[in-house]
Amino acid sequence: MELNSNHFDNSGNAVMVDIGEKEATKRIAVASGKIFVDEKTYKMIAEGKVSKGDVLGVARIAGIMAAKQTFLSIPLCHPISIESISIDFEFPIDEASIDKKFIKAICSVKTTGTTGVEMEALNGVCIALLTIYDMCKSIEKGMTIGEIQLEKKSGGKSGNYERQL
Repeated sequence: MELNSNHFDNSGNAVMVDIGEKEATKRIAVASGKIFVDEKTYKMIAEGKVSKGDVLGVARIAGIMAAKQTFLSIPLCHPISIESISIDFEFPIDEASIDKKFIKAICSVKTTGTTGVEMEALNGVCIALLTIYDMCKSIEKGMTIGEIQLEKKSGGKSGNYERQL
C-alpha cells in the first residue's frame, strides 16, 4: 500500500493518514484561547471564591484529560504517546475592554513521535475554557470563549511555526 499523506484515498474516501514510515522527531505544540467574563466573575475566579470549588484546578485537569484523549473526538486523529502536557492560566489586563475581562488558557503538549500534537494542544485549551464556563455559569451566562489558536509548534516534516502578531 502506498504511503498516504492526506485524509483521502484515490477514490475520495476518508482515511487515516499513514504515519508508519515517518521519522520520529521531538514535537511540541502550544495553543491558547480566552474566556471573556464580567468583573464579578473575573474577581471570583482570581480570588478562588467560586462556590463550585477550584475553577482553575478543575479546568487544568479537564484540559489535560482532553488533550490525552483527542483521538476519541477528532476523526482520523492518531492516538499518540504524550510525554507531557501543561495548562496554565493568565489574567491579563485589557485596558481597551473595561467591561469585559478575560482569562487566557495556554496548553503545551510534547511528544517524540511520527505525528504532531497541535490538535492535542488545541483540544486541551478548548476543554479547559469550557470547564471554566461550566463552573461559572451560575454566576454569569454571558461569558464568551474565543481566540483559540495555535501559538507555536516545532518538529516534524513541516518544521517550526510561530504565530506572528
